[in-house]
Amino acid sequence: MLFGKRKQVVKRILIVEDEPLTAFNNETLIESAGYEVVATHDNVADALASLDESPIDLILSDVKLAGKRTGIDLAREAGKRGVPVLFVTGKCPPDAASLSIGCLVKPYSGGVLKDAIKAVELHLEGKAGKLPKGLELFPITAR
Repeated sequence: MLFGKRKQVVKRILIVEDEPLTAFNNETLIESAGYEVVATHDNVADALASLDESPIDLILSDVKLAGKRTGIDLAREAGKRGVPVLFVTGKCPPDAASLSIGCLVKPYSGGVLKDAIKAVELHLEGKAGKLPKGLELFPITAR
């Protein structure tokens, strides 16, 4: 694409985070980067309801969430619906490669979060890009 604007693959993002300050910061950063935050939830049930209500291009989910179900449970359900999940967590779960598109390890800065989403977009398009510190992406064929 010469002199054109790249088509945005990720437009609508669902945030699933049980720490209110982290959730608020992520929401603010993502919106300022030009993405639409569909909703922000702290539990799997509400996140799944949002998945059923409107199109979502990417889910940013912590592993530890409010309630008994975890981000791993959410990733399994999102995978059945064809929605990629990027875990944003303190420690990437051992089976993350089979459940998610990648992991961004906490703590991270706002710039790193924005760069991580851009890297995920490129990855979904089958392109390679520079990964910010703390981001690991998995082969799309692994899921």
